[in-house]
Amino acid sequence: MKKIKKRGAVYGVIALLLCVAVYLNWSYVDAPEELLVAEQAGADSEETAGTTEGEDYFATSRLTREQARDEAVSTLKELSESEEADQTAKDEAAAQISALAEDSVAEANIESMIRAKGYEDAVVMIGDESVNVVVAAPEGGLQATDVTVIKDIVVSETDATAGQIKIVEAS
Repeated sequence: MKKIKKRGAVYGVIALLLCVAVYLNWSYVDAPEELLVAEQAGADSEETAGTTEGEDYFATSRLTREQARDEAVSTLKELSESEEADQTAKDEAAAQISALAEDSVAEANIESMIRAKGYEDAVVMIGDESVNVVVAAPEGGLQATDVTVIKDIVVSETDATAGQIKIVEAS
């Protein structure tokens, strides 16, 4: 009976961690609207210390994404190395660590490919059921062709369908 309760607790912890990771990914997608308001207020300001507010947004988003992922991996690693966890929970934790690593590599590849296509910067967040892309807006804003190019890149690098991809413009 104790073994069943421990297994349930382990699965509960894993589910909670996944929910936290999904929430953090989701919450970062809403940040561009806040960024747009902040940039409109300071649109006339000059560059400070070699970076613009938009560049700060992308750097901050990447850093926050990596910190959240590192925290999740650390917790999953503790679980996979725990003597109290059963083998199924350990295997599931190892699989989730592997999936997070694959997502991290895919995000970096997609960001690089988007920049290679001529866009100033982008940050990508891969979730369980979606891929969110925030792109620095080119002059004139994102056009339908831009969205198609970015979606093609994401589809080629992930298992996501075009309907699972959300592209947000950060100006």
